[in-house]
Amino acid sequence: MRFVWAIIAFVLATLMIGAGVAQRTVLEAPTTETAEITTDGSTPYVLIDGSVLDSRPGSQTLRIHGDGQVFAAYGRTQDVAAWLAPTEYQHVTVNGEGEPVTKTVPASVTPDGESPTASPIGSDLWLDEFQQDRSLATTLRLPSDMSVLVATDGTSAAPSSMSVSWPTGATTPWAGPLLVGGILMALVGLVLYIFALRHVRRSRGPRRKGLPLTATQPIDLSVEDAEKGVITAAPARRRLTIGRRPLIAVSAVVLGGIALTGCSPEAWPDLQPEATPSPTASVIVPEGQGAPAVTQTQAERILSRISEQVTTADEANDPKAAAVRLTGPALVERETNYRLRKELSKAESLPAIPSGDMTAFLPQAKNDWPRMFLAVVEDADGVGTMVTATQENPWAEYKVAYISSLRADASMNLAAKYVGAVAVEPNSPFLLMPPKDLAAAYADVLDKGAKSEFAAMFDEKSDTFRSLVAENRATLLKNFNETGEKTGRVSFAAEAGPSEPLSLVTLDSGAIVAVTVTENETIVPTDSDAVIKLGDNVVVKALSGVSQSSTGFRTQYTDQLYFFVPAQGSNEKIQLLASRSNVLDAKVVKKE
Repeated sequence: MRFVWAIIAFVLATLMIGAGVAQRTVLEAPTTETAEITTDGSTPYVLIDGSVLDSRPGSQTLRIHGDGQVFAAYGRTQDVAAWLAPTEYQHVTVNGEGEPVTKTVPASVTPDGESPTASPIGSDLWLDEFQQDRSLATTLRLPSDMSVLVATDGTSAAPSSMSVSWPTGATTPWAGPLLVGGILMALVGLVLYIFALRHVRRSRGPRRKGLPLTATQPIDLSVEDAEKGVITAAPARRRLTIGRRPLIAVSAVVLGGIALTGCSPEAWPDLQPEATPSPTASVIVPEGQGAPAVTQTQAERILSRISEQVTTADEANDPKAAAVRLTGPALVERETNYRLRKELSKAESLPAIPSGDMTAFLPQAKNDWPRMFLAVVEDADGVGTMVTATQENPWAEYKVAYISSLRADASMNLAAKYVGAVAVEPNSPFLLMPPKDLAAAYADVLDKGAKSEFAAMFDEKSDTFRSLVAENRATLLKNFNETGEKTGRVSFAAEAGPSEPLSLVTLDSGAIVAVTVTENETIVPTDSDAVIKLGDNVVVKALSGVSQSSTGFRTQYTDQLYFFVPAQGSNEKIQLLASRSNVLDAKVVKKE
């Protein structure tokens, strides 16, 4: 009976392992579904619409084959379409049956001069991009409002052979348990078989009894004659060969099963309970508000590119190279610094544009152009730098317009980065002060202090910049009066800078506003025979080109300032968040 149970166990093991192997081979359903995309290869660009990528559930595996360099990038559909507007391209969408169809889209924008759409490599619009020789494969998980741009170099025809694959979700959850169960059953059968063999050996037929001996005739065991007969002490052992073939068969089955147990997770049932989503705070997006201009990862990559390019421009003292990635007051202060470094060997360069992880980030919520985003990047010492970057059109690169050092205890109530914030109109009546008036009002406070009509609107306690300006002016005036009080005069005047204010709304209906203030420091003689000599002031010498003047000198400084402006009717005051000041220019005062 033990042999019967062993045989049953071996049969069950064979059936279970066979069923498990069948599930992973002949009975296994396709794990992916593929849609082929073909174009006529007549245009330099192919736009694979998000509706194609999102036509089946799951991640999308994109495969592209071409003759040379293959390029692919993805971004918001409206952004990619706007970038492609000056040129003809092929647009891949889906028909009513969910299959890809291709149509040619003519150019919809006539650019001035050379088409801005050329090489797609390195555009700030892309969320990510890929590049390989002859073939490219990448796995994505894009929503329906994202699309993929396919090209080579922007001039040659785009690859015409592409495909998108999606997982079907087909699994074989019982393959693993069947294989393991079959192995265990084979081991049980082996154990039963061994026990059956032992039982047979112990219960083999009755043993033959020994010959009767008489008391007077003992048996001589030393007899050498074999014909007289000798009774041995025990019967000779027989070799057991009955179990060799089954044992080999069981080992083969076990080893085969073990080799097949290294299956993917799809070969096992998912016993984990479904995750219950935890409630999160609701974020209400205003109706009609656009999408965030950039993601944080995209903004970090953009700032990294800007930092590298500006560093190269700094090393070469090249203002044209800097203008590729800087604009407004950020570019003006760099141009002045380049002039000084050409004239003065000991002049230091300005700090590099910060790049790295952002501690604060707020993109503008806007679907068209121009666009901007605000970011705060901390250095190794924990000092934060606030940056505003702008993009004029789909083909332009982002440029840093404002850059300032963040106050250590500054706080900002920013919207979520995946929602963004709208820009504030320069003449907005919904803030305590319209952005267009902010620079002039603060300039008046710098000049008049508490006597200014706007002084009560600004928070003096948190404004370290105002006290620093007052201290510097007092020091300069004191030093000048020690030698030139009777023959000259020093005056200070601040005014709104030429740059347009940039502002984004905060969650409390206020706004963060970036403006520039120009400070003028003028030294003129009061005696017709007096001459203003610069002495050790090498900066003014380098910028003005002279060492003395009978009419005097005017030195200008540009202040890049960030303010928090509360909403109209708020009890809060306008707070200075970040500031930065550098020399702008120095000139000889003209005769009146």
